[in-house]
Amino acid sequence: MGLARDERADLADLLATLSPDQWDAPSLCAGWRVRDVVAHMFSYEGLGPIGLVGRFLRGGVLPDRVNAAGVAAHADHTPEQLLALVRHHQQPRGLTAGFGGRIALTDGVIHHQDIRRPLGLPRTIPAERMRTVLDFARTAPTIGAGKRIRGLTLTATDLDWSAGNGPVVEGPAESLLMAMAGRRGVSAELAGPGASRLTDRIT
Repeated sequence: MGLARDERADLADLLATLSPDQWDAPSLCAGWRVRDVVAHMFSYEGLGPIGLVGRFLRGGVLPDRVNAAGVAAHADHTPEQLLALVRHHQQPRGLTAGFGGRIALTDGVIHHQDIRRPLGLPRTIPAERMRTVLDFARTAPTIGAGKRIRGLTLTATDLDWSAGNGPVVEGPAESLLMAMAGRRGVSAELAGPGASRLTDRIT
C-alpha cells in the first residue's frame, strides 16, 4: 500500500507540470487522451459496493464499457480538477486497494507509463515498485498477461528479476511490463529467442 501511495504521489507531481496541450495529448491507451487515463485511474475511488455494482451493470459487465463509463463520469473535469482528484486519493480505497494495494500500484505504474511514453518523458521506476508490479502483473486477471507470456522466460536486464519457463525474453523491466500489459511499440526494446513470440502476441 505504501508503494501505491508513492506511485500516486509521483504521478501527481508529473501531472502538475503538464501543459493544457499535454493533458489533451494521446496516451498509449487507444482512444484515450492523458486526461482520460487519469479519469479512468481514479474513477473507482469514490465507489462503494453499491456504486461499483451499478458501474459494472451500466457497462454490461464488459471491462472496456465499464472503464468507459468511469471516464465519461469525469468528462467535464478540468485538468486542475483531475489533479485535485489524484492528490485527494493518494491512499487507495475500495476496488483499487485490493491485494494489499497491488491493484492500485500495478494500474498506477502501467498507466503512468501510458502517459509518459507518448509525451517523451522517461523516468526511472524505483526497483521495489517494479519488482512488486512485475510479480503481480503476471497473473492479474485484468491485465491478461498470462496468454502473452505463456511458455516464455522473462528476464529484466536492469533489475534482479526473472520469471517463467521457455525461450528467454530480455529487456528493461519497464519494457517487459508494458509488453505484458499488451502495449505496442516495445519490440525494439526486447531481445532474446522468445522476444518475437511475445511481441507477436500483443494485440
